Amino acid sequence: MKLPLYQLDAFTNTVFGGNPAAVVPLETWLSDELMQSIALENNLSETAFYVPTEQGYHIRWFTPTTEVDLCGHATLATAYVIFFILNRPENEISFESRSGILRVTRSDGQWLTLSFPVDHYHKMVAPPALTDSLRPIKDFEVYKGKSDYMVVLDNEAQVREIKPDILFLSTIPARGIILTAPGDEVDFVSRFFAPQSGIDEDPVTGSAHTTLIPYWAERLGKNTLTARQVSARGGYLRCELADDRTLISGQAKLYLTGEITID
Repeated sequence: MKLPLYQLDAFTNTVFGGNPAAVVPLETWLSDELMQSIALENNLSETAFYVPTEQGYHIRWFTPTTEVDLCGHATLATAYVIFFILNRPENEISFESRSGILRVTRSDGQWLTLSFPVDHYHKMVAPPALTDSLRPIKDFEVYKGKSDYMVVLDNEAQVREIKPDILFLSTIPARGIILTAPGDEVDFVSRFFAPQSGIDEDPVTGSAHTTLIPYWAERLGKNTLTARQVSARGGYLRCELADDRTLISGQAKLYLTGEITID
């Protein structure tokens, strides 16, 4: 059996930036075990698989160790493949997923906009492992969304310079940990750590912005925002809060086109 494989860098307009994702188009679903094995072999933060449906497509996402409920950068990469490589003429795609119906539209050249559900979060006391992992920083606010903890720091320099203890983070019962602060040149910056999901640090995390966008929209008093994930690779996002949806816009660059061979 041979399967097409695309690898793209998402939330960037240059190769070797943003967040790498693999995309594997399918006609029918493979077994969960085989898709997980392919994701492990790819060894990227996410591999997206999709099949066509009557309404559009059904998409699923796998890290090297587990299937996840939502992934922004791999959805962006998948939409890029469908729009710009497979030449779908329409300007909107609808994906069925574990997180409901997700829509992606294209406009302004090669900018793609993800429409994802808003994450509802609440303030809480930091788990001891989280406090330990962020030492020597002591003053921060902690919130919990559906899947992630979000830690709000004072400034961009703290987010860039901190070296959290991954061993402590890996014991926290969550998909991952978001660190965020006001940005120097954008509205807010962030980093994302998910050792629980097999990813020590994710370069650019679209799904984390379903928590970040409503928080920063309320704090800054505006619904249109700019954001940068300040990982080593880095990524730039245009963001908007639209009622119960978060609109997350970015670009992608094709890095590799190949073929998977499975005996």
